[in-house]
Amino acid sequence: MSTERDEPWLMRTYAGHSSAAASNALYRRNLAKGQTGLSVAFDLPTQTGYDPDHPLARGEVGRVGVPIAHVGDMRELFDGIPLDATNTSMTINATAMWLLALYRAVAAERGADVASLAGTTQNDIVKEYLSRGTHVFPPGPSLRLTCDLIAYTVAEIPRWNPINICSYHLQEAGATPVQEIAFALATAVAVLDTVRDSGQVDDAGFTRVVGRVSFFVNAGVRFVEELCKMRAFARLWDDITRERYGVTDARHRRFRYGVQVNSLGLTEAQPENNLPRIVLEMLGVTLSKGARARAVQLPTWNEALGLPRPWDQQWSLRAQQILAYESDLLEHGDLFDGSIVVEAKVDELAAEARAELDRILDMGGAIAAVESGYLKSSLVAAHARRRARIESGEEKVVGVNCFETTEPSPLTADLDTAVHRMDPEAERAAVARIREWRAARSAADVRTALARLATDARSPGVNLMPATLACVEAGVTTGEWARTLREVFGEYRAPTGVAAAPVTVPEGSPLARVRDRVHATAAELGTGGLRLLIGKPGLDGHSNGAEQIAVRARDAGFEVIYQGIRLTPRQIAAAAVAEDPHCVGLSILSGAHTELVPEILRLLRQSGAGDLPVVVGGIIPAADAARLRRAGVAAVYTPKDFDLTEIIDAIVTEIRRANGLPATTRAAATKGVPASCP
Repeated sequence: MSTERDEPWLMRTYAGHSSAAASNALYRRNLAKGQTGLSVAFDLPTQTGYDPDHPLARGEVGRVGVPIAHVGDMRELFDGIPLDATNTSMTINATAMWLLALYRAVAAERGADVASLAGTTQNDIVKEYLSRGTHVFPPGPSLRLTCDLIAYTVAEIPRWNPINICSYHLQEAGATPVQEIAFALATAVAVLDTVRDSGQVDDAGFTRVVGRVSFFVNAGVRFVEELCKMRAFARLWDDITRERYGVTDARHRRFRYGVQVNSLGLTEAQPENNLPRIVLEMLGVTLSKGARARAVQLPTWNEALGLPRPWDQQWSLRAQQILAYESDLLEHGDLFDGSIVVEAKVDELAAEARAELDRILDMGGAIAAVESGYLKSSLVAAHARRRARIESGEEKVVGVNCFETTEPSPLTADLDTAVHRMDPEAERAAVARIREWRAARSAADVRTALARLATDARSPGVNLMPATLACVEAGVTTGEWARTLREVFGEYRAPTGVAAAPVTVPEGSPLARVRDRVHATAAELGTGGLRLLIGKPGLDGHSNGAEQIAVRARDAGFEVIYQGIRLTPRQIAAAAVAEDPHCVGLSILSGAHTELVPEILRLLRQSGAGDLPVVVGGIIPAADAARLRRAGVAAVYTPKDFDLTEIIDAIVTEIRRANGLPATTRAAATKGVPASCP
């Protein structure tokens, strides 16, 4: 037995909300509770390059993270927190360069040694096209921003991790362990090839770049498979860095990763079950010393219900601390070395992931596989297969599709207090602050800085970090920086992957019966087919649920109209008028439903389509769901409604009700099948 205890991993909580001041207070409390690193959650306007007063930011400001619109906000966010003694992770991608520039500027103002700053910018844009949806620019310019940030940090902030290749959201989007490994490694290869070929770093600098690459992974509840996945990841990364890039120093080939354990598997039904799930998932990335995470952040038991409270986050932090400080885990070597079971599973995962990686590289690499739609359609199909396994009962989820009988839980006795409630004044205050900021700065300095940024962006080979730092100094806002680059680079709408997902409707299945009901309803209405318009209003880019509904509705015989993410209420209402659907389905997971859904209903009424049934899905607390129904929403679906076929069947019922048809179709009545039968 080792006589020395290993140092624990960095313990983080992904946090930020409402305002820079409120988030600063939260960070201070968390650090006082023993958290050893910060993990900053930015709100969606900040992530997608909009100021709080932009129309697309409505309802989104401060909801899923902290709004940072300019350097003044960054000063307030880290007030009283010594940046040269803090390890800060920033989950930011499309605007990563901008946020790091703000962070660097605040550190320099306080006299910190910039070269000593330690932390991470996620800066992985590829997975945004596939899963999380906070991309802004096309793949080529986005990869340039990634490369420029890496080249800058390796020279100026050498302790910083300039990129965190993120497979976490790939698993959230349905990726298998093999896909998670292969897609992430393909992204790493695309980034490293771009940096190497840019000419911005010499050979010694490139070796340091390889050594600073880190990963951010997902750990699911299948403990053995997840543990083996991490060992396979480490093995393949060592192979790639040695064989493809010629890195001889083993320290620079080390697989360094942080983890947030899986939020996809957290349930709204019996949410107390989420705590043992979270602990089991944490063990998968901590028990094996040779493949142990360097940083861990855990979700909370109630994330399927809404935004967690500080107490919920504390509970998850304490779970980490108990494992690290009360158990003897850190006193021993790797518990799984020599395990026949583990080695066989690692061999299997590594071989399959290597084959999938080679397939992607043969296509031209990760960027080509994004643009062709291959990666996205693969994830949508994998997610559809997972949903089908849950609905059939093949894959069991305790409290959801088995063992559903439950005692009342004191944790959810009062659902309105079981989650954090946003201050409704937070968005209005942010809008007022940014207008005050613009009025107080030098307009001439802003114009000069933005002109330089645009010129440099049009000049291939010019690193954009110096111009970005000049923008920070001039008082440019997040939205102005991003708008300038939008004008040069353009924007990008990623493939949805829905059309390429396989059609699977076994005869005699519940889905086949719903399909018959869809066709019968269309015939009764005298139309060629039922049409479902699916809309993603606001800036919420988590489109997995919307995509799965789109695939299932298509399989059930609907004509599905789905244009992807990031639409304004006005655009969705206009599409409803132009496309003449029989139902509108809205998907919102960011909490912006209270603002955006009533606005869409108002616009539909204004356009004469007020009798069109509207259904809403997302993470929506019970009280909010009741308010939406009173406002005119026909139905609200939340994570507890896991059976997609039943949801599609219920949508058919709403269409029939809105059109004055009896609940039972003529065909179903003849066969004696009740209308509610899935």
